[in-house]
Amino acid sequence: MDAQDYLGGKEERDEALIEEARKLFSGPVTFLKSAPDLKFLPDPTAPEIAFCGRSNVGKSSLLNALTGRKAIARTSVTPGRTQELNFFEVGEPLNFRLVDMPGYGFAKAPLAVVEKWRRLVRDYLRGRVVLKRNLLLVDSRHGVKAVDAEMMKMLDEAAVGYRIVLTKADKIKATELEKVHAETLAEARKHPAAFPFVHVTSSEKGLGIAELRAAVLGDSRL
Repeated sequence: MDAQDYLGGKEERDEALIEEARKLFSGPVTFLKSAPDLKFLPDPTAPEIAFCGRSNVGKSSLLNALTGRKAIARTSVTPGRTQELNFFEVGEPLNFRLVDMPGYGFAKAPLAVVEKWRRLVRDYLRGRVVLKRNLLLVDSRHGVKAVDAEMMKMLDEAAVGYRIVLTKADKIKATELEKVHAETLAEARKHPAAFPFVHVTSSEKGLGIAELRAAVLGDSRL
């Protein structure tokens, strides 16, 4: 199954941008810092593209695939472990930053931890002037769940434009993937801040990674 099967005329493949993004991500990509609170955020001197998703959605794996590194973002078998904003710088000189946001949907976390997450994420989304786009990751095996819809509402309220990215597309049958993609696209169209296009990716197989790199680069220039 090719990523182009899901374009549906909504977003054309830009070969020049794809190649430019490939070269950029093959260059320096470095971890900058973790911010457990807004006061620890780096100076807003570069565009930022943030990644969010349910715990265990494959966010770290996707970041590793995009950057072509094996462990630029550490994967964890413990859902909900990361409770900080992690910043990575792309390019030298600096081109833009990737922001790995803490995962959500941790059912067993104490209420105080959940509230701290909500405050940190909400305040970052609403107050970060250099935030250009958010990528909302959704597991292809499950589609948009209630916690994803809550995050979409938070993004809508913060007026932060976001792309929905289906992860782990290699883990389900093509017919099921097509159904999940259609349902996710229909849900996206209900949200004012959602981009009217759904990316389909597999970090393990490389599906859709080149196109998503290009989208990230393009969004950083908004």
